[in-house]
Amino acid sequence: MEISKTYNPKETEDKWYKYWMDNGFFKSKPNPEKEPYTVVIPPPNVTGVLHMGHMLNNTIQDVLVRKARMEGKEACWVPGTDHASIATEAKVVAMLKERGINKADLSRDEFLKYCWEWTEKYGGIILSQLRKLGASCDWDRTRFTMEDNLYDAVIEVFVDLYNKGDIYRGYRMVNWDPEAKTTISDEEVIAKERAQKLVHIRYKGEEGDVVIATTRPETIMADAAICVNPEDERYTHLIGKKVKIPLIDREIEIIADEYVEMDFGTGCLKVTPAHDQNDFELGKKHNLEVIDILDDSAKLNEKALILVGEDRFVARKKIIKLLDEAGHLEKVEDYSSNVGTSERTGAIIEPKISLQWFLKMERLSKPAWENVMNDTIQLIPPKFKNTYNHWMENVRDWNISRQLWWGHRIPAYYLEDGTCIVAKSKKDALHIAREKYQLFALSEKDLTQDEDVLDTWFSSWLWPMSVFDGFKNPDNADINYYYPTNDLVTAPEILFFWVARMIIAGYEYKGQYPFKNVYLTGIVRDKQGRKMSKSLGNSPDPIDLMEKYGADGVRTGMLFSSPAGNDLPFDEKLCEQGRNFSNKIWNAFRLVKGWDVAENAENPNQLAIDWFESKMNAAIAEALDHYTKFRMSDALLTTYNLIWGDFCSQYLEMVKPAYSDGQSQPIDKATYEATISFFDSLMRLVHPWMPFISEEIWQNLAEREEKATICLTDFPTSGAVNQALLGDFEILFELVSWVRNTRQSKQLSPKEALPLEVKTSDVAKYEALQYLIEKLANVSSISFVNNVSGTSLVIKGDEFGLNLGELVDTEEEKEKLQKELEYAHGFLNSVQKKLSNERFVQNAKPDIVQRERDKMADAEAKIKALEEALAQLG
Repeated sequence: MEISKTYNPKETEDKWYKYWMDNGFFKSKPNPEKEPYTVVIPPPNVTGVLHMGHMLNNTIQDVLVRKARMEGKEACWVPGTDHASIATEAKVVAMLKERGINKADLSRDEFLKYCWEWTEKYGGIILSQLRKLGASCDWDRTRFTMEDNLYDAVIEVFVDLYNKGDIYRGYRMVNWDPEAKTTISDEEVIAKERAQKLVHIRYKGEEGDVVIATTRPETIMADAAICVNPEDERYTHLIGKKVKIPLIDREIEIIADEYVEMDFGTGCLKVTPAHDQNDFELGKKHNLEVIDILDDSAKLNEKALILVGEDRFVARKKIIKLLDEAGHLEKVEDYSSNVGTSERTGAIIEPKISLQWFLKMERLSKPAWENVMNDTIQLIPPKFKNTYNHWMENVRDWNISRQLWWGHRIPAYYLEDGTCIVAKSKKDALHIAREKYQLFALSEKDLTQDEDVLDTWFSSWLWPMSVFDGFKNPDNADINYYYPTNDLVTAPEILFFWVARMIIAGYEYKGQYPFKNVYLTGIVRDKQGRKMSKSLGNSPDPIDLMEKYGADGVRTGMLFSSPAGNDLPFDEKLCEQGRNFSNKIWNAFRLVKGWDVAENAENPNQLAIDWFESKMNAAIAEALDHYTKFRMSDALLTTYNLIWGDFCSQYLEMVKPAYSDGQSQPIDKATYEATISFFDSLMRLVHPWMPFISEEIWQNLAEREEKATICLTDFPTSGAVNQALLGDFEILFELVSWVRNTRQSKQLSPKEALPLEVKTSDVAKYEALQYLIEKLANVSSISFVNNVSGTSLVIKGDEFGLNLGELVDTEEEKEKLQKELEYAHGFLNSVQKKLSNERFVQNAKPDIVQRERDKMADAEAKIKALEEALAQLG
């Protein structure tokens, strides 16, 4: 084959991904002869496009899946998307607005048609982008949380839990998103520090006035009481008395409760049960009236009496002015505090009393808590166990209803008198009404289904089971083979949204965990430490990055510095490093495939071959150990260093044939075949990380059978490691580096062959290495002496000398040797001090003490060699 001078990622990626897909290499089916390895994708929002978090998450998943496939396991990676109720509905509402259509003017069915239209048009974008990344999913298994089977599973679970008494409906204080006009869960509320105004307001009464301080003066019309601490002597005489709410003159009582902190603010608290969680609890305790003055858009309603129809923040500014004009404003202070905002829309959350559906969590959560804490399920890194434990110990009932149309509609049906019947369908509800209530004249028209849909997470918590149709057909071949899954890769911020709830569902419906390991990635941040986001404009487009650096380059770039659970400080230079790695591999491939092979030539490279075989075996063992501990970045760096440093920079340098008369000399067949074999192993080792270039090179290293692929070859396993040989080569590389540096520092030509002197007790070792020393360091000869002369080096007790003679300036060399001698004395002195410290010698590990003794011996030998070199110079 003709090998192009430069590597072309785009051409390679398109060619091989099509080849993989055409041949069905990623497809999976139950195979009792193989061990299953199953991963379910954290389903990205159907509204989404690929972002840097997806890149990180899905690259890690693909590495795990590709490696498992090469290990002979039946690897199955299930892709899919989430319907994302709030996000999708917002996108569709915006689309309709552009067309001049208001959602309020549409029926539910009409609106849902637009949702499906939008989903069919845009919903597959992110999955197609994952193909560009190289994701080896079984695309025939792609699922969507709103498809029929998965929809039915959600409804079935709701009915089941309701019948078990775990789901109930009631009035509770919830987090209301006025922009999305729906409730959201506690975990979707993001606290953000905001600059505010602390407004001091005087409430007047016949028995005396009180002053309260609030950041929400627009809610005073919803006040039900003023509360003071019963021990606060400033106000004890007012307990039980009444004051009037400013501007509306409605009387409220002054009550006492230990909840009020005497030293906070004025010591008086306005109690507004409809608009604050703590006030709501206080109101229940004291049986206070609940007055909700805000509508679903957070505008003041008729119950406010004043400023009706005004937005809450507009009303806040206006009411301060009205209070001032009426003589009720004491003062206004600048104030900073945390405010809850919606993760979905960014809107400031309103606490709101609302009739909602809830799932009791106390019973359900116990197995999920116990089996993470006892490590039946491993969280990686384990530091997240503490966070998980705290959340599970303080778990609250889950508000599962949302005031939206796009989603799984709650299967609750109401009679005219408000009686609620929960059933899988209206037909089933009618049957229950007739059987349970003897309402035989009732028809389906007399039943009205609940308008709300379920929280999106109420569908995705079933994902590991529902993707295998574990509810529709609980004993099917797929669920029996692939479940429980193996590894879940996801972000820490959805540990409770999704991970904990999947574990809960797994134990409730399968009696076992849904996955064995949970790998929690870090958050991708920019150089300033900010989370990458579209709103900040600090996130590069992953597709643009892949166009620029190639998918392999971006994959490795993302993972060069991404240990589990730690945030990734992303720098585009990492992708550049990844691209450079691709180019390094490609250039090595061109070099090797460009060699002419001499059939009968002698093999002078057996020692180099033996060394690299040991080096590779040691690196494979190290990488495999990292994989078992989910140290993914470490596994990559071990692979990277082996290929770039040990193979390309060292091994190929040792074995490449000489270059003379303007052309490369032939290489012996044994060395060539060993090198091709090494290249084959290295491409299999790096394949999970760099699937495209590894396939391209592997296919062209040798003749392959039709429909062969590196995807289905064996992942490398470790063999014997000759530690003594590895140690000898460490000396070789240090020696070669020293000779080259010495030549450069003396401004000698690289072509200037230099004689080397060696003082050693192990002559055989250096005789074996002589060919490589001469080749790599351009040494003209090696002589074994009792005392070395000239510039010297000491490595592990052996001394090396370069007698440069007339090649260098004697006085300049003496000056340099004198400086080296002074430094060596200083170094020896510091080591001797450490070894004379009895506490260090007694308490340090034996190998550390021995290391210091070796340093002392080397320093003493260095000093002796330098003194002898100076003496020779006169």
